[in-house]
Amino acid sequence: MPKEPEPRVDVDLSIRVFGLDAQGHPFSQKAQARNISQHGAKLAGLDKQLKPGDVVGVQYGEQKARCKVIWVVDAGEVQKIEAGVKMVEGQPCLWQKEIATTAPPGIDRSVSAKPKAKPKEDKRKFPRQRVPFPLEIRDPQGVGAPMKTRAADVNGRGCYVETMLPLPTGKILSVTLWLGSKKVTTPAIVRTCDGGVGMGIEFTGLDLATQELLQQEVDAMAAESKPKNVKGAF
Repeated sequence: MPKEPEPRVDVDLSIRVFGLDAQGHPFSQKAQARNISQHGAKLAGLDKQLKPGDVVGVQYGEQKARCKVIWVVDAGEVQKIEAGVKMVEGQPCLWQKEIATTAPPGIDRSVSAKPKAKPKEDKRKFPRQRVPFPLEIRDPQGVGAPMKTRAADVNGRGCYVETMLPLPTGKILSVTLWLGSKKVTTPAIVRTCDGGVGMGIEFTGLDLATQELLQQEVDAMAAESKPKNVKGAF
């Protein structure tokens, strides 16, 4: 049987798109998200040419997600460049609220609605948490100054760092992080490089006990960052 198309909603949301254009130049610009779905959108008003397969960052309000470009068309002087994007696996839906409140009759408006198809099993040993986890990145040979930054998401085995100038895939690093008052340094490797957006880093030297300790730390940070419903407040 043919696959049922994903429900889509026509909107006009102001967003920010950033990354590298088709010529490899970094950019950051305002644009519009239209015809949104749980897993993607049509972007309009882009000034920079993109190409299918590019990964760009999209920000709506305070939320950000990495998206893969599926198609690109030149829509003329008014609409400029349009692009269809699909959110990278594991990234949040930026417009869940808009889908829930503007979906036409017949579409489940519940924020917690799940797609009919069974999602692919997440093969990561630990779940990723979108918390600003501090860490320090340096060249293991001591070349250059260390980079003090915060991971955009992290788990016991690795993290994603947002940066306009990510390091190339396969680059060996030394990463220092803190678990409570304990300083931990581990060798690491860049596994993914999304130009103008960021890089995925795998921690290659953490034993299982330390991985579990790191996961407990980020899980606790994620729990603390969730809004709490206060009842009976005066």
